[in-house]
Amino acid sequence: MLPPLLPSPLFLFFAAFLFFTLSLLLLLSHLKPARDGRKQPPGPPAWPLIGHLHLLRTLPHRSLHSLAKQYGPIMSLQLGQVPAVVVSSPEAAELFLKTHDVVFASRPKTQASEFLCYGSKGMVFSEYGPYWRYMRKLCTLQLLTASKVEMFRPIRREELEEAVESIKISAAAHEVVDVSEKVGEVIEDMTYRMMLGRKRDDRFDVKGIVQETLSLVGAFNIADFLPFLRPFDIQGFTKRLEKNSKEIDEMLETIIKEHEEAQAVLQKREHKDIMDILLSCPQDSHDDEQNLVKDRNNIKAILLDLIAASMDTSVTVNLWVFSELLKNPRVMKKLQHELENLVGKSNLVDEVDLPRLTYLDMVIKETLRLHPVAPLLLPRVSTKDITINGYYISNKSRVIVNVWAIGRDPKIWLNDVEAFYPERFMNSSVDLRGKDFQLIPFGSGRRGCPGMQLGLITVKLVIAQLMHCFNWELPHGVSPDELDMTEKFGLLIPRANRLLALPSYCLTA
Repeated sequence: MLPPLLPSPLFLFFAAFLFFTLSLLLLLSHLKPARDGRKQPPGPPAWPLIGHLHLLRTLPHRSLHSLAKQYGPIMSLQLGQVPAVVVSSPEAAELFLKTHDVVFASRPKTQASEFLCYGSKGMVFSEYGPYWRYMRKLCTLQLLTASKVEMFRPIRREELEEAVESIKISAAAHEVVDVSEKVGEVIEDMTYRMMLGRKRDDRFDVKGIVQETLSLVGAFNIADFLPFLRPFDIQGFTKRLEKNSKEIDEMLETIIKEHEEAQAVLQKREHKDIMDILLSCPQDSHDDEQNLVKDRNNIKAILLDLIAASMDTSVTVNLWVFSELLKNPRVMKKLQHELENLVGKSNLVDEVDLPRLTYLDMVIKETLRLHPVAPLLLPRVSTKDITINGYYISNKSRVIVNVWAIGRDPKIWLNDVEAFYPERFMNSSVDLRGKDFQLIPFGSGRRGCPGMQLGLITVKLVIAQLMHCFNWELPHGVSPDELDMTEKFGLLIPRANRLLALPSYCLTA
């Protein structure tokens, strides 16, 4: 008989180290002096060492929503060694994102942002300060202006027309279409052409690299909350981060070099894509902030921000809209009726039609209420001690805004909060651009999404075009009530499984 397996020496060392650390923290908790009387937000009892990490589970936005029902819209948690505040109501969100926005305008540093964002450069994960303000100005005044969004209109139209022709072939053959794949491809091609001036490049798996990046940035990394565990890499994150970081850098370096070579040959070349504009940013030797843009790693970090934000976010929203329309045929028919009346049965949808499609706006809003792209807004961190609503919040506290919970607040959304009912926005002034805190899928304040306009146009155009050109049904044998709506948690919250549907072409010649 074989001898029993014994734990490895590394495991024994780790177990002994963990036991020693836990015992020490328990001892220190008894020796800790009493608080100075400042009132902290309420929260559940914490465990030694891990705090409340055990309460997050596989879908943290749902777990935090349940806890907020018990402890209130401003709730205190201890995530390992990181103090955190969870915000779960529109009123509380306004306090943190508007009234005291400047105090919470910075980002916490994580292992993923350090590895994948060139030391938290770029705009999304950089700390609040002069450099971030210039990055924000660069995006809003040069890269993502209304004129730039308009400049790329022909690209969006061409890519959608190709997608329609491809789906027409499947419809004629009565084939089930992988909607997840089709929507992913059209958004991917739009993004490549707008950002890089090219179609998909077989040399790089850009989509795979971006998805792995978002997965790592949004994953639960215990080393971020218990830093003493980082050398052990017990989840294998460091190896994945190193591999993904190398792939990102090789891809972006090649793309930048090719654009630089093209600019050197054609110095008077007009701006054809975002990369050209970024490389042509004015450089003033008296302006240190602008000089930073010319730093290689900063250019790469900004470009990665833009590609990642343009690609998977739009795909995620489109697929949730599609899912809700398939699950609610009444809503789909009403949307198609609006399209038929305003666009005509023989015409493709054009972007100039979008402002008139009021029911489409309501469908998008209702989808983002129930399925915000990022259910927990990217965390912020406080830069000083502050008292909000009578609660003391210490410096370096992490702030998590649960927009998924806000979208289900029964005090705001009076009717059945889980029901998909776009008509709740009829004659409503509620907007989703960050000023109405009951609906903030793109965030608000200084850290609101600067690419919101481009994202909304892309989502609306894809949905309008595909719903106008085709009637859609679920595959035979699947009823709307049976449609799988399982979520997959990460930085974004996409569908866990692929969406399949049966199209039939319905435009007249």
